[in-house]
Amino acid sequence: MFYSFMRYFAAGIVWLINGRYKLLGTEKLPKGNYILVGPHRTWWEPVFFALAGWPHKFSFMAKKELFKNPILGWILIHANAFSVDRKHPGPSAIKTPVRNLKKTDLSLIMFPSGSRHSEQMKGGALMIAKLSGAPLVPIVYQGPVRFSNLFKRSNVTMAFGDPIYIDKRTKLNEESTAEFGDTLQDTFDKLDKEIDPDWVYVDPKPKKEKQNN
Repeated sequence: MFYSFMRYFAAGIVWLINGRYKLLGTEKLPKGNYILVGPHRTWWEPVFFALAGWPHKFSFMAKKELFKNPILGWILIHANAFSVDRKHPGPSAIKTPVRNLKKTDLSLIMFPSGSRHSEQMKGGALMIAKLSGAPLVPIVYQGPVRFSNLFKRSNVTMAFGDPIYIDKRTKLNEESTAEFGDTLQDTFDKLDKEIDPDWVYVDPKPKKEKQNN
């Protein structure tokens, strides 16, 4: 109930400040639960992704620090978020989404790179897909990466890719994870070109490289 309320509330806010967004490839979405994966470019992408995947309901990972605020924590929990310690992720980071995908009506929104300031793919999405049997559905967001630019309206487009099914017999190791990461990145690049061949993502707040003394 709360999730549905928040969905309509979020849709109204998005329409008010940004207007209509465009969706490409919606016919590719599977009927059952799936894992929506995309490159992490903004902090508001989870909202747009959840709206793009409607009527599916989603759970999503959120860093544990966000739950320390009692009001924000309450909202996150009731919006199907679950806490993850990014520095020391425990078994629950895998078990919770796998259980949700197998035993509830909740799909999952996930960013394989884990951070808005990294392009390095991690193996969590691959592991969750293998254990749950749910397909990975690639998605890319093209639009403002600075919040102020959202108010220019009607400037967001998202595109879905074909579902990727992971064989449960797949051995998860450094080699297979790297190969999966390359495949996923190639898919993201292809979707970006389908929307706009000239569009290039530029991190508005890149992490500064540590200088060697």
